[in-house]
Amino acid sequence: MKTLLVVHIRILAQRQCLNNRVTEDDRYLLAAIGLAQQARDNGNHPFGALLVDPDGNVVVESENTTVTLRDCTGHAETNVMRVASERFDYEFLQGCTLYTSTEPCAMCAGAIFWGNVRRVVFALSERDLRRIAGHNQENATLAIPCREIFARGNHEVEVSGPHLQEQARGVHEGFWD
Repeated sequence: MKTLLVVHIRILAQRQCLNNRVTEDDRYLLAAIGLAQQARDNGNHPFGALLVDPDGNVVVESENTTVTLRDCTGHAETNVMRVASERFDYEFLQGCTLYTSTEPCAMCAGAIFWGNVRRVVFALSERDLRRIAGHNQENATLAIPCREIFARGNHEVEVSGPHLQEQARGVHEGFWD
């Protein structure tokens, strides 16, 4: 399964490169989806995220660690924000973009907001994740799109997504059954 997903992602990336359609956002989202696969392979829920600075450098990346660390807050985005807020100034984070394999949940959106990251790009939507996971208690969720959470804050957070949903769905195939 892992090999097929990786091959599928690589083929898609090569095909899009040939057509000059891979954007910088797509490249980082494919990396986040790769981290989600890594999380799954490591026995965690299939989510991954990374933080990119204004110069295009990946400065923090993480997979979900809720199972292996037995920490309900170990979502990929929250892990990224925990490290980023320790390493970088609040002002620096304002210019960064967080890329994530799946739309941030309410908890992760809060961490992103309070960490001062002002742009979020996601692949799989929260709505589609709920369709895939169903009522599996391993994915208890608050059905609130991150845009709604960010809209209630006192500073703007730009949100772009969903993107590359087919690739993002692939890492969840069979996981929530």
